[in-house]
Amino acid sequence: MLMKFILFLSFLVTLSFASISNINSFEADFKQIITDEKDKQLTYSGHLIASKPQNALWHYMKPIKKEIYIRGYSITIIEPEIEQVIIKELSSKFDFFRMIKKAKKVGKSKYTTINKDIKFTIYLEKNLIKSISYIDEFDNNVEVIFTNQKQNKKINTNIFYPIIPEEYDIVRD
Repeated sequence: MLMKFILFLSFLVTLSFASISNINSFEADFKQIITDEKDKQLTYSGHLIASKPQNALWHYMKPIKKEIYIRGYSITIIEPEIEQVIIKELSSKFDFFRMIKKAKKVGKSKYTTINKDIKFTIYLEKNLIKSISYIDEFDNNVEVIFTNQKQNKKINTNIFYPIIPEEYDIVRD
């Protein structure tokens, strides 16, 4: 009986780890809370869609509208309120899926991983990513909380190509 219980626990651990390491796409509503060293908080909310190999669309809705498109080494930020688009080429890509796959289990539903000298803490709930937190380059505590998560759903990759209104100013960085 004890052996069966140990095998069952091993299976559950393997199953939960497999679910985090085999994510091919992720979609969710998010709330991003940034807390500075004086405990002042800034909260954003919106919707995220991401898929392998390295595509993401962060659609910020509150407190301001903004869309951030990431494709490999390219990032496009569309800011409708100021009719501006910023296009950047990144020196290295931030690979969300590789970061998730490298995460090591350190608690019942807690995983950690390090990417570019930043430690990320990932929490799962019912085998779905519940939140990711880290300290950014300005020593702000950043926590992104996900709701209405969907993993491994088929995503049309055309949504990762921004449509830029003609009248917007384009800044290339």
